[in-house]
Amino acid sequence: MSDFEITKDDLNRPGLPANESLVEGAGKVKLDEPQSWGRGIINDLRRTVGTHWFQEMTNFNQKTVAVSCLIFISVIPPTLAFGASYGKMSGQRVGAIETILATSWVGVAYSLIGGMPMCVIGSTGPALALSTAVKNIAEGAGMDYLPFNGWVSIWLLGYCFTAAFFDLTRYVKLATRFTDEIFALLIVAIFVMDAVGDPFSPSGILRYFQEDHRSHTTTENEENPDYEYLTVALLSTILGFGTTWLIFFFRGFKFSPFFCNDGVRTSISDFSVTMSVLTWTLVKELLFADVPTEGLAVPDQFEPSFKCCTEACDTYWPDECMDQPEAYGTRSWFVPLFDVPGWAPFAAAGPAVMAFLLCYLDNGITWHLINHKHHRLTHGEAYNYDLMLNGCFNCVNGLMGLPWLVATTVPCIIHLNSLADKDAQGNFLSVQETRLTLFFSHALLGLTMLFLGLLKLLPLPVLYGVFLFMGLSSLPGIQFWNRFLLFFQQPSRYPESVFVKYMEKNRIHKYTVIQICFFCGVFVVMNIKAISIAFPFMTFLCIPSRLFFLPKFFSGWELALLDGEEDQINEWIQAKADSIRGFKMSFVDIEDDSDDDDKSAAYTPNIIAGDMQPMPVVNKAEISDDLSV
Repeated sequence: MSDFEITKDDLNRPGLPANESLVEGAGKVKLDEPQSWGRGIINDLRRTVGTHWFQEMTNFNQKTVAVSCLIFISVIPPTLAFGASYGKMSGQRVGAIETILATSWVGVAYSLIGGMPMCVIGSTGPALALSTAVKNIAEGAGMDYLPFNGWVSIWLLGYCFTAAFFDLTRYVKLATRFTDEIFALLIVAIFVMDAVGDPFSPSGILRYFQEDHRSHTTTENEENPDYEYLTVALLSTILGFGTTWLIFFFRGFKFSPFFCNDGVRTSISDFSVTMSVLTWTLVKELLFADVPTEGLAVPDQFEPSFKCCTEACDTYWPDECMDQPEAYGTRSWFVPLFDVPGWAPFAAAGPAVMAFLLCYLDNGITWHLINHKHHRLTHGEAYNYDLMLNGCFNCVNGLMGLPWLVATTVPCIIHLNSLADKDAQGNFLSVQETRLTLFFSHALLGLTMLFLGLLKLLPLPVLYGVFLFMGLSSLPGIQFWNRFLLFFQQPSRYPESVFVKYMEKNRIHKYTVIQICFFCGVFVVMNIKAISIAFPFMTFLCIPSRLFFLPKFFSGWELALLDGEEDQINEWIQAKADSIRGFKMSFVDIEDDSDDDDKSAAYTPNIIAGDMQPMPVVNKAEISDDLSV
């Protein structure tokens, strides 16, 4: 090693400027300047829809088709699963048909007029938990759920429009990587647990090994006396994990040496999910047709889920009128808003505050995560405009008895990654920003309502495999997860990253432990039904905690490296390199013809050993111009 090379120990020598002083205000989060009333919505509209709409609607190619199929396949399972959950929660007033309709029309509308079409809108667990809380409030007050929920939706629109009009969405940008990645890992955890086996619900591949699983009890009663639940469980496991494995196998061809050219390898990678789903569906239907694995719970026809016993439509057929041979009819598509007490429209303002916090944070954090600078998106942000749109969409859904929808984090990440061109290390080079993938996938979802029987051909374990792929493929891009893995790795073999290079490992672990504590707090609150309505508030607490709590334990430069934007990190690294360059240039030639023992030795305190160690004399002429660290 030459005399002027810098080791990691040299980075913190007292002779160098203090890390904290290199960049003024390092690690601090700055709030954007407010825009005048309504100007934020107008600027968002001009920056996105008004500038890039035509290009985003005409950039059709093979990747568009592949990603459209991926998003369609990815959207079906959660849509139907949440439909079943909403049906159970609401007494079938909101079911699978309502969830399909809401997801389809909102997705198509957002693809045409939304400001940030990289985001996918759909049902989420927090939205379901909040809807459950609204339903409990309505029933506790002796009201029907749907009319009260309609008034909550009207208030929600008012709150969303007010926040967008006064540019309050700039506050969500205070949510740094600390909050973004807690939320992202939370959603990824939900996807993985739902696929493998959720301890808080009966869903998941491994749940089929329970003899009393709902799919076993249902199938055994349907003229199948030779039914063996372990056979079904084993095949379901093979289908589920096989689907995940085959997707990753196909995606691996992107940078492999196999096949004749890059176009073929790219095609296989782009259509990996579609090919895997088709392959394992055919395996089930052709080789194991006599094994009755669980299928999708698809309605028989397109109509409201709630079937009425009488004209008043306040009882559900057949559960509440078993002696009646057929239903009187179905509920109206439009909610009877005025079938509530006179005070109810005003009382709805309270629950609407929590609904607004959910939309504000769920959307805002997902938008913030997707628009991170290292993703290299160039078509602009539209926080105010899209929040107003989301309020409009959810108001319409509330008036029609459809579920609320927000930006869904994992499908958004999958959508973004699938449209991105990356190098072999996974770094983003560019992204094909298009509206067509969202439009085609959700239009296709809407068309399935005309052919609902076709969806029953898809085995649910295969779609669990897609869920697992979506969760696992999102993990490597989450720094929180990568830092968690450092606990189990040899320090000398930590993967290269800016915080590993400049920070002590104990400081890195301390930050990760704090983040784990916040993650566990949000996770526990979300999964305890009695307090799940506070989930948006718990997520919101992560923002002030990062702003005021973490600086008490970490220096600004440490927070900049762990939690800062890419330009802030690069600014600090450049300042560090400049400080080292200046430190080394301070040494001059020492011309001395006397014996080597008479040469002056430069001394500098050694921060590691705590004593005085000799610093080699450096010839200024030998100092390289390239002193990057």
